[in-house]
Amino acid sequence: MSLRNDLEQELKRLVGTHTPTSVTVSDAGGLQLRVDFTAVDSMSCSFDQIELFVPSLQNAAFDALKKWAENLSQRINYLLENIGPLEYDPTAGQVLIRSTPPDQLPDGTQYYEIVLSSQSGGNFSLRRYKSVKGQPGRDAVEITITHEVLLKLADDLVDTVP
Repeated sequence: MSLRNDLEQELKRLVGTHTPTSVTVSDAGGLQLRVDFTAVDSMSCSFDQIELFVPSLQNAAFDALKKWAENLSQRINYLLENIGPLEYDPTAGQVLIRSTPPDQLPDGTQYYEIVLSSQSGGNFSLRRYKSVKGQPGRDAVEITITHEVLLKLADDLVDTVP
């Protein structure tokens, strides 16, 4: 089975869940997708984070991460904001991708943040954050999307791996 099919089966199994539940699905090539769900209903789901472990990118050349960041940023155009590479750190083997521009709220901003890393075993991590004007730091917030969008995201992650 593919990551998409396995994830689709997990979504069906989790309908009605309103407690934090982590799901990990994998494929024959070693890719592992983990979603930290907070709620799943018949059409949508909320999650704190989604991660993709890509063994082939462990300690990969930095150009491979840059290529992945560019391909992801062009392909994933259906979230609340567009995304694009923000920081390249060849020493740490990481690329930071964020919403471009972030969502402007009356009291602050919200944005997606993706970290691609070759040092931590070839990882993709997606979270959403909110920062409030006049307050230091930021807080993670849930991402809520339809099942269809989550499955498309899973496909796009796998399809763009260099």
